[in-house]
Amino acid sequence: MSDRRAFLKTASAAGLTTNLFPRLARGANDKVQAAFIGMGRMGMGNLNAAMRQDNLVPVAVCDVYQPNLEAGFAAASKNPHKATVRKIKDFRQILADKSIDLVCISTPDHWHAYMTVEACKAGKDVYVEKPVSVTIEEGQLMVKAARKYGRVVQAGTQQRSQPHYQRLTKMIAEGAIGDVTFVRTGNYGYTTPEGIGAPPDEKPPADLDWDLWLGPAPMRPYNKNRFGVDPKAFSHFRWFWDYAGGMMTDWGVHLLDIVQMAFGEAMPTACVALGKKSYIQDNRDTPDTLEATYEYPKFLATYENRLANGASPFPYGNTAFHGTKGTLYCDRSGFKIIPLKDSGIEPLEVLAERGGGNVAHWANFLDCIKTRQRPVSDIEICHKSTTTCHLANISIRAKCRVDFDPATEKLSPAEAARYAAREARSPWKITL
Repeated sequence: MSDRRAFLKTASAAGLTTNLFPRLARGANDKVQAAFIGMGRMGMGNLNAAMRQDNLVPVAVCDVYQPNLEAGFAAASKNPHKATVRKIKDFRQILADKSIDLVCISTPDHWHAYMTVEACKAGKDVYVEKPVSVTIEEGQLMVKAARKYGRVVQAGTQQRSQPHYQRLTKMIAEGAIGDVTFVRTGNYGYTTPEGIGAPPDEKPPADLDWDLWLGPAPMRPYNKNRFGVDPKAFSHFRWFWDYAGGMMTDWGVHLLDIVQMAFGEAMPTACVALGKKSYIQDNRDTPDTLEATYEYPKFLATYENRLANGASPFPYGNTAFHGTKGTLYCDRSGFKIIPLKDSGIEPLEVLAERGGGNVAHWANFLDCIKTRQRPVSDIEICHKSTTTCHLANISIRAKCRVDFDPATEKLSPAEAARYAAREARSPWKITL
């Protein structure tokens, strides 16, 4: 690996990186060789969506947990191209393989930035799951890497590939419900106070490389919840600050991404958020109850989450755009417009079309690999949406209002700004 990195660094300095991997200048019928890193529930979902694309061939799967690796291998081996699939535990072997064109990164969040940057440096295009980072600085480095090395990087905010979201955001931008001054969105659910429980720290299982799983995150004793694999749920790592940002980044990024899509990728200039563990008694770090309020140049938006009561405040969906002529409610199943009295607009209900979501998102990614255009969820777009979520978590953790300059991506005050970056555990520091 050291020789390869030295070569790439030298080539970059000489301005040669765009010509290092000519096999990516493909014709319309060429196949791309794909590797999948992280074979948990999201990784398997991405693998299945990717294998529905005619021009993609899965050639490798990678995971540090043997059961996940075996499951991914079994699924990938059923690919329609009958391609031989390799099982790999260390992702660095994939990045060093020049025959691999693209990588899909469906690991826990704390690995997204390092792997994406290294993949870009290795001349590979990237599909990376959301949220793209655990700090604002990480996201900035991911954008810089994509641009420096000329890579196509698609983020996993697949709602952008659903036709009804594309339609409704265009309608809002064109004034279909008048001037929007307030947006409300959130997730509401119920779980028992025990939550995910509070198991003691213990020795990691023999079929897991715990040190490599931790990677850039702080060294911690193995804990079943920190690792988080659960056959009945998406992994619980997302409820610990070391690896993720709780519901704010896990689901808030999907919802606020659509809000920002409707306003030309606008970002907030300030955020005030409150949140805490007020109900759940397990060993998670992140809040079970929170509310974040954002100030955008032309409107206010809120995101809220609770786990003690699943009653929704919306008559439809999980997001409400409140305009001067009516309200548009939406979620993944469709959208409704409810006019205000005497507004002059008509009610409308639209159901989600088939063929959107993850499969269409992968189709867009592969098309952009061919054309070298930026995809619908380009890394810069999802970095902005992820940053918006980070601002709320920073406000909660710093216990203050956070002011933000979208142009420079600087935030204040100082007690908030210190959460914009963090030190990575050696040897996983991100370098361009």
